[in-house]
Amino acid sequence: MAYNFRPVNRDQLYLLPPSLRDWLPEDHLAWFLIDAVEQMDLRAFRSKYRADGWGGESYDPAMMVTLLLYAYCVGERSSRRIERLCLEDVAFRVITANQKPDHVTIARFRQRHERELAALFTQVLRLCREAGLVKVGVVALDGTKVKANASLAANRTYDAIRQEVEKMLREAAATDREEDERYGSGRRGDELPEELRHRASRLERLKACKRRLEDEAAREAARQQARIEERKAQEQATGKKRRGRKPKAPDPSVDPAAKANITDPDSRIMKTRQGFVQGYNAQAVVTEDQLIVAAAVTQDANDVGQLHPMLQQAQANLRAAGVDKPIRAVVADAGYWSEANVKQAPADGPELFLATSKEWKQRQAWKDTPPPRGRIPKGLSLRERMERKLRTRRGQAIYAKRSQTVEPVFGQIKTVRGADRFLRRGLAACNSEWKLLCLTHNLLKLWRKVTKGSASSPFGWMAAALA
Repeated sequence: MAYNFRPVNRDQLYLLPPSLRDWLPEDHLAWFLIDAVEQMDLRAFRSKYRADGWGGESYDPAMMVTLLLYAYCVGERSSRRIERLCLEDVAFRVITANQKPDHVTIARFRQRHERELAALFTQVLRLCREAGLVKVGVVALDGTKVKANASLAANRTYDAIRQEVEKMLREAAATDREEDERYGSGRRGDELPEELRHRASRLERLKACKRRLEDEAAREAARQQARIEERKAQEQATGKKRRGRKPKAPDPSVDPAAKANITDPDSRIMKTRQGFVQGYNAQAVVTEDQLIVAAAVTQDANDVGQLHPMLQQAQANLRAAGVDKPIRAVVADAGYWSEANVKQAPADGPELFLATSKEWKQRQAWKDTPPPRGRIPKGLSLRERMERKLRTRRGQAIYAKRSQTVEPVFGQIKTVRGADRFLRRGLAACNSEWKLLCLTHNLLKLWRKVTKGSASSPFGWMAAALA
């Protein structure tokens, strides 16, 4: 019996096209990012290299930036996987021009230029503005918990941290005394013993955790003293004692049960729907077209203090990107509600649509009561006025945009691209990584818009956009 199968000959010799331009179609994401990065201002990257031509050769920052942007766009953040793909994947080989930076070089470039990479956010936003993607009539603000590169099990109490620091310092002092006796005072012997060498960085992290818990205790004592002074001043002004329990005297000592994470001291224990995680609170301001106009990472588990800082950042980013139109309205869930936030809102700023209760309670209230009509009754509190505004037909229509804008963006970043955990440690590093994730989200939106709308030359407008 003779089968009619295609032959499989792995010894057949082939020649790839001699030009890299023929390796990928013109509208491929890799070519789009190469052209986009060529128009970006990378002087901040190049300023960290010698300009006299001396020293060993370095990889071109433009190539390395393009490599990282493409890797983040396709959901690859591990420097070791990026190194392997530079050998195995055609798109990665096109970006690197068949060069093969190793994972150490990639990781060091990302670490050395974390501020510069985060600063590309506004340049990408400017490209999106030129393509007509930035529409800032109504924006949505929300936060999502992103896991840190640390485990919940790595949290230690203050007493445990203090005892371990003291133990390691005693061991180091004992080693110093032993070496002084063996080699003489002031003379250098061999390197630090192997059992202590790898613990040096751990000791620094333990000290950082200890300092953090002590600083938090001192700040809480200061706040308690301020409350006592405020109560005392009111009593002296009125001549009457205030009702209620008198505040306790401030205690600057650290609660022995207070905890900190010894792997990533900047991370915090965050509550999510699936339980508690060790992580950060990642914030984003998103337009109706799911374009991110502001992004930041905070250690605060609660969102209430992020409303005005995020709106200020969004407005600054839009101005830097050349967007003249102001934000007209902001929608956010109940995590951002407080009377103080409403009072602090500038009169000429965007209109706030802040939920005052959880989503299911709000939907139930909309079902149970008809939309209010007519003039706003006098004597309503700030909360009652906000609840009334959200029950109106206009308020319901505007607030409904929240679930159609910011929540899908978090799903695309964390689920589709697999970025539900930071790879780096520390608040500054995670903030840079989050902005890199958000700006690549915008680049993907821009790429889809451009390639769909211009079949002949989708990249020709970029030079004018960043000129």
